[in-house]
Amino acid sequence: MMPVIKSLLFLLLVCVVVLVSTAGAQSEAEVPLRDQARFYFDAIPHEVPGKELVDHFDEKVALGQRLFFDPRLSMSQTVSCHSCHNLSMGGDDGRPVSVGHGWQTGPRNAPTVFNAGLQIAQFWDGRARDLVEQAGAPMTSPVEMASTDPLICDVLSSMPDYVAWFTRAFPERENPICFATTRHALAAFVSSLLTPDAPFDRYLAGQEEALDDLQKQGLREFIALGCTQCHMSTNLGGNGYYRFGVKHAPEQRYRPQEDLGRRLVMDTISEDYVFKVPTLRNVALTAPYFHAGSAWTLEESVEVMAWVQLDKKLTEQQVDALVAFFSSLTGSLPTIALPALPVSTRETPRPAY
Repeated sequence: MMPVIKSLLFLLLVCVVVLVSTAGAQSEAEVPLRDQARFYFDAIPHEVPGKELVDHFDEKVALGQRLFFDPRLSMSQTVSCHSCHNLSMGGDDGRPVSVGHGWQTGPRNAPTVFNAGLQIAQFWDGRARDLVEQAGAPMTSPVEMASTDPLICDVLSSMPDYVAWFTRAFPERENPICFATTRHALAAFVSSLLTPDAPFDRYLAGQEEALDDLQKQGLREFIALGCTQCHMSTNLGGNGYYRFGVKHAPEQRYRPQEDLGRRLVMDTISEDYVFKVPTLRNVALTAPYFHAGSAWTLEESVEVMAWVQLDKKLTEQQVDALVAFFSSLTGSLPTIALPALPVSTRETPRPAY
């Protein structure tokens, strides 16, 4: 549902509650906090939405898990997807910017892969429309994994175990190992990285005690301040694009002048410094923050966002409450077994540096 429509419906709900309140009531009827939350937010699902529509989904996930950890997808055979998206942490690498091929660094902070399939697009500027498109970009980026389509196919085809796994995941293909199937397998695995059962999800489901008083106060502040204009729906973000600096221009360390955001994708001046709204799910695990990775604490990022986006100077109590609410968004991280990868053969291309 479009944010504007949802906002109008919410205002209508408030009006109805006020109208049906008893005459002589000393104060306006208040919409219960959980009802407000349910209007704006949804719980993280336990199952991948639409997985039944993907043929041999489980086989693709199993293959994608192996590929995710295999550094031989990179030219130097030292960088894997897991290098920048550590599943033992917050699904990112805990660095301002990631280190790739030849110790090069990228221009933006690596976003978490947890719940990434629930977003409208991938990357900070939304240039990849889905996980399949996203999976291919790091493998062939000269700054990240620096490989090529043919090299990846040659590497994977050289190992009999991979041939068997690709055949199982893509039985309809005469030549199952190619760049496209590699991307699809990786996308299937990443789509499975859901983190349900956060305290906030349990609260939405009706467990009043799932949030403590300070977390509930943070939720009230989050809604009252207008943070839901950008951070809503299942992921509390990831479903829209907004300018970073609606009310005030952020300091350059937070918003580097040379990074114009979606302007580089859309090529229109109206997209200057517009970025995909990041998810707040598991945000307590994913420091540093912002696309430049320049804010190292939630307290700092909350104060910056309130000022540059909402023209609000928050009190210490408001900041503490909001940070407490954010801690309730940490879900159950998936248990991922470290896969045993096949040994390289004589036919496996050697690493290049």
